[in-house]
Amino acid sequence: MNPFWYALVDAKAELDQGDLIVNCPVVGWREGSLGLRANNEPVNHLRQAVEVVETDVVVLTQTCDLAQNKVRYVILCPHYALSVYRETWEGAQRLAGQNPSAKSWARHIEHIASGQIWNLALLNAEDTDTYHAEHRIVDFQEVLSLPREFLESWLQQGRQPRLRLLPPYREHLSQAFARFFMRVGLPTDIRKDW
Repeated sequence: MNPFWYALVDAKAELDQGDLIVNCPVVGWREGSLGLRANNEPVNHLRQAVEVVETDVVVLTQTCDLAQNKVRYVILCPHYALSVYRETWEGAQRLAGQNPSAKSWARHIEHIASGQIWNLALLNAEDTDTYHAEHRIVDFQEVLSLPREFLESWLQQGRQPRLRLLPPYREHLSQAFARFFMRVGLPTDIRKDW
């Protein structure tokens, strides 16, 4: 079995599940501009709230759907370098009145790695002769999509080579994404009067 998590693929390689795309242009929303007021016309309000930003994303659309041209839109989720995520996490801890210690950070990352924090997944770090990949955090709370036609044509413009998660690691990520969406919280427990 291949011990590596990633393969380095050419910038013009066909799109695949598990592709990590850097600085991908995506449609986002301006913070603080989404609240609809009584006089706002909803369609125009949303148009004004849209912005295009660049972010690092991972492709979550299934390989089989991409290979068989069954999708018009590609599902993406953002991913962040662990060092960047740590800064955000520490800031949130301080805002909550907590002291972000090395021990609490290690426990938090262990919870992500074990799947206990449903909305996040941890990708492994890896160093080879051809690439360096640091740990990455994938955030399932922000699901993005782009038209496949746009994304493939943008990639074909000869951007940088990209990393691609290899089996079984891409399927593991896909399973974590599915677990995030398949959670069901019941408003009341099942009666135990059988």
